[in-house]
Amino acid sequence: MASKSDLLQGTLDLLILKTLAGGPMHGWGVSQKIQILSEDILQVNQGSLYPGLHRLEQQGLIAAEWGASENNRQAKFYELTRAGRKQLADETRNWERIAGAVARILNA
Repeated sequence: MASKSDLLQGTLDLLILKTLAGGPMHGWGVSQKIQILSEDILQVNQGSLYPGLHRLEQQGLIAAEWGASENNRQAKFYELTRAGRKQLADETRNWERIAGAVARILNA
């Protein structure tokens, strides 16, 4: 069974990949979108977000380049790579399988 930190890291990676599926975004934007879409239930702190982004970049699942943010500051913008899109599809299927299994147990 996965440890709590493995599960959380895997979940964070899935959320980052899904958020970036909508197009390039800087780190703060990723964090804000996750918080908004989860209706403030999920809040990704900077200490988890940036290591997650770096890890996904090192794995070749996202690519990054510097650009100007909305307030004209330099920011690193991240986007999914082809491998990232495949990983997102694979992880989404796995998440749905696990969530369904948990739901069946909770409803038994």
